[in-house]
Amino acid sequence: MKHFPIFVALTGQRVVVSGAGECAVAKLRLILKTEARVEVYGTSPHTQITTWVNEGKLTHIPRPLRAGDARGARLFYAANDDAENDGQAAEHAMADGVLTNVVDNLGDSQFITPAIVDRDPVVVAIGTEGAAPVLARDIKRRVEEMLPTTLGSLTRIGQKFRARAEMLPMGRIRRAFWSAFYFKSGPEAFTRGAAEDALEDEFNRHLVAVTEGRVDLVGAGPGDPELLTLKARNLLHEADVVIHDALVPPAVLELARREAVIIEAGKRGFGPSWKQDDINDLLVDHARKGHHVVRLKSGDPGIFGRLEEEAQSLSSAGVPFAIVPGVTSASAAAASIGQPLTRRGQNSAVRLLTAHDMKGYAEADWRGLTAPGAVAAIYMGKKAARFLQGRMLMFGADRLTPVTVVENASQPSQRILPTTLMGLPDVTDGLEGPAIMLVGLAPRPAADALTQLTEDFA
Repeated sequence: MKHFPIFVALTGQRVVVSGAGECAVAKLRLILKTEARVEVYGTSPHTQITTWVNEGKLTHIPRPLRAGDARGARLFYAANDDAENDGQAAEHAMADGVLTNVVDNLGDSQFITPAIVDRDPVVVAIGTEGAAPVLARDIKRRVEEMLPTTLGSLTRIGQKFRARAEMLPMGRIRRAFWSAFYFKSGPEAFTRGAAEDALEDEFNRHLVAVTEGRVDLVGAGPGDPELLTLKARNLLHEADVVIHDALVPPAVLELARREAVIIEAGKRGFGPSWKQDDINDLLVDHARKGHHVVRLKSGDPGIFGRLEEEAQSLSSAGVPFAIVPGVTSASAAAASIGQPLTRRGQNSAVRLLTAHDMKGYAEADWRGLTAPGAVAAIYMGKKAARFLQGRMLMFGADRLTPVTVVENASQPSQRILPTTLMGLPDVTDGLEGPAIMLVGLAPRPAADALTQLTEDFA
């Protein structure tokens, strides 16, 4: 982002425009929507500028801009429609310390004016940093079609009611009140001239609503925001509080409401962690305050995500909750190497294993894991690679069993590290991100090459 979007307060502030022709008129149509004091410098003014002067909307100084004329202004526009005159005017304004825009000259401008959808006081600004003005105009058209022309009037009515609306509980109840007014009862009543009455009715209805908190235990997927389920995305947008684990990336958290409270309650292997009991208490505490809580867990919450402990804690506390599954890292890792987790005629089952449990290294069905054609996805196995290798060899696994380690599956930093059972400890040594070990699977190109080699020598 090269330009940071802001809304500048212009009430009572000077805005200076150099140029009095058609180019200046186009900018002034927007500037005059504000409450700024507008000064225009230039000879031979356009008839529209003369009209605005007669209407008292701006001041016209019938000469070119000089050094010092822009001093103290909040914004300056060079709109002479002449590169040489614009350049000289911009130099004067910058020397006066004023934020400067040179019309149709992105490189020499200190700020740009976006395309605007005006439903005052609702204003939508659209910019492409000069890369695609046609795209900005098309987006503007679409937004204008989407927003009713009555929206500004409804917003002004609602604005007068904000102090009373603070009597409603903060969070879901208050949001539901405003949503009901702006998107349902308000527009319907406005056409009858009864918008204020609709606002009062909605307020009274929501004032008696019971605030009951709840928790959604949501799978965030393996890290790619596009792998979030639609339900997870919608819940993030609605949540008052988001409590997430350490593996949920910022790109996913960005999808939460800006007003939501975001809390990291991470459990890290071999490092500082929240205690599970403290996380359980945190969920219950926020729900009892009437908050809608999203407990956001990497991957699928039902796969090595301590789901049972959190669900049981909520159930015991009488807190309503729901479980929203997510794409587990094993599925994303297998997809990244172009392989399925099961194959007809080869393996009718796949094992999802964790390399650690609460007491240390986890045990497994080692004989089943080492059977020909067996496939397993092993979570949290970086530190246990040598242990896993030793156990599998002890139970008869082939030393050349393919293993693919996928670090940061589905994310931009993803790494695919194909190896064999013998090379597994060397590959996992030094990995920093979360990794999935796919035992019995090789990336498709390598697997296809091995199959072809076997057939050639058959």
